[in-house]
Amino acid sequence: MSSIDWNDLYRTTFPELVRFLHRKVWDAERARDLAQEAFVRALQHEPKKPRAWLFQVAANLARDEARTAIRRKKHLVLLKSDVEASGASVLGDPEAQLAEKERWGAVRQALDSLSEKDREALLLWDAGQSYTEIARQLELAVGAVGTTLARARKRLAEAYNERESEDVDVARR
Repeated sequence: MSSIDWNDLYRTTFPELVRFLHRKVWDAERARDLAQEAFVRALQHEPKKPRAWLFQVAANLARDEARTAIRRKKHLVLLKSDVEASGASVLGDPEAQLAEKERWGAVRQALDSLSEKDREALLLWDAGQSYTEIARQLELAVGAVGTTLARARKRLAEAYNERESEDVDVARR
């Protein structure tokens, strides 16, 4: 018999897992589906460390899905803004909606330009994972996580700023 309180684990972990997956698959509905799939698998396997196990399985599911999409030459769905994903809306202001979509598109491109390790570190941290959990999933020493995150954040900011500079240059022409 399992001593895991699955209801509590689901309530506390599901939103973080969906946010983590959303930044991998760029589709809020698909992220929820993959999170559900991770929980179904967890119930079948009853892992000793279910939270870490869930994030690892979710990352694998997202990676498998991306490989499938590439093989079929489908493009990933463009990022819907977090505002839209959370249920809030800027429907009354089309300019604000477009600006938000463009901003998140730039964030997505910046994230996509990072190495897999940097991207994973940032997404795991954003999903609320502890340094210990991040270290375990990325096969790093716990002490290296902070440095990895700092460098990844710097690279993300540089990639984002580079993208923004390119957009400004194009707009000036």
